[in-house]
Amino acid sequence: MTDEASTIHVEVVYALPHEQRVLSLVVAQSMTVEEIIRHSGVLSMYPEIDLEKNKVGIFSRNVKLDSTVRDRDRIEIYRPLLADPKEIRRKRAEQAKVAGKADPVTGGKPNPLKKQQQD
Repeated sequence: MTDEASTIHVEVVYALPHEQRVLSLVVAQSMTVEEIIRHSGVLSMYPEIDLEKNKVGIFSRNVKLDSTVRDRDRIEIYRPLLADPKEIRRKRAEQAKVAGKADPVTGGKPNPLKKQQQD
């Protein structure tokens, strides 16, 4: 009975663009995030994961590798961003202006209810 009380159920998740790996584990309650990730075997499945570089989190909240977990936690291993999201949005807005698909004043989507300027 005490053995079951000292274990918890967790998931280790690593997602790629076309694949998501979810590993369900029963681990000791005292294990850290790093120990659980190493115990899961995900590092041997995906050698590109470097715990020194990849951030990790529990339910979308960043945590440190030495953090403890609770029963039913989902440990997520994040891939590094390939591009800055702000920069991508800025470029997309510039392209829309050039293509005439954006309001020339605001840079946003044209308002279909706004009166068209008559020449």
